[in-house]
Amino acid sequence: MDNSREHPIRFIQGDNKDLVSPHRCGISSEQSSDVELLDAYSRAVITVVETLGPAVVSISVGKESRRQEIEQVGAGSGVAITPDGYILTNDHVIDEAKQVTVILSDGTSLTAALVGKDPATDLAIIRANASDLPHASLGDSNRLQVGQLVIAIGNPLGFQSTVSTGVVSALGRGLRSREGRLIENIIQHTAPLNPGNSGGPLVDSRGCVVGINTAIISMAQGISFSVPSNTARWVVSEVLTHGHVRRGYLGVAAQQRPLDRRLARFHNLKQTHAVGIISVNENSPAAKAGLRDADMIVTINGTSVAGVDDLHHELSKLPIGTAVKLTVVRGTERLELEIVPVEMVSQ
Repeated sequence: MDNSREHPIRFIQGDNKDLVSPHRCGISSEQSSDVELLDAYSRAVITVVETLGPAVVSISVGKESRRQEIEQVGAGSGVAITPDGYILTNDHVIDEAKQVTVILSDGTSLTAALVGKDPATDLAIIRANASDLPHASLGDSNRLQVGQLVIAIGNPLGFQSTVSTGVVSALGRGLRSREGRLIENIIQHTAPLNPGNSGGPLVDSRGCVVGINTAIISMAQGISFSVPSNTARWVVSEVLTHGHVRRGYLGVAAQQRPLDRRLARFHNLKQTHAVGIISVNENSPAAKAGLRDADMIVTINGTSVAGVDDLHHELSKLPIGTAVKLTVVRGTERLELEIVPVEMVSQ
């Protein structure tokens, strides 16, 4: 054998650390710090998914067919929030369901029942027939900042822990529910979603659920929306305490209308728009308070309201059954009326 020719494989002499040098992977020393940052990002995502993934479930929905048989017609995701089976998801995922099945990340299939729902926020709570479930904690969505890392986890159609990452791109967005009510403080983010991710959690880097993924804009890329966790916490509390979400009801049909500038100046009103009454329901709180068609509601308990969404927002903060004061412009006259909202139950 001729040993005078150089062997094609060059063995590295000396310190074995050379074998794992970044230069061996085509990475320069200048780039190594960027790699370390990327590794830290990856580790953060991996840790969150490993910790929270088991709490994310797949939801299969069955509805009654024309032959009066139950057939699967929909699916989505959800997140367990207690060890005894309470699961948060979207209202549109379980809408009109006759049968709900929950599939855990390990493949276990459980029957579930609807506990309560709130179409106005597109949230629903179901309960699986189980105990000692892996579960997640609801974080404080008010602490989110634009640019913050968020992770969307779903379990669509049984594909375990489908994960996408992005950042919070905007806070305080408004999104219309299917019933037309404005869902406030919606989180807009860039973590890609698909229909099977509906109802799954949006999670921060600490593993806290900061939102429930609810919608995407199909014609736009990188625009996804989540209902904030603080809204979800309030809905869960209302449903578990009262069986439904309670909201104040006045009994009017209304729309936003402009205020005459001269009239606004005369009555020292700073806003340019008010809530214009289109009609008043018979025997409603509004009728009992003396509200009339064409009245313009400008404040409620001293807070200006420039539209129907403002009115809904203020009513949601006020105790039901307690009198509140309305400032109303009727023609050229300014009136102070007292009204007692009653409970409106979401169906």
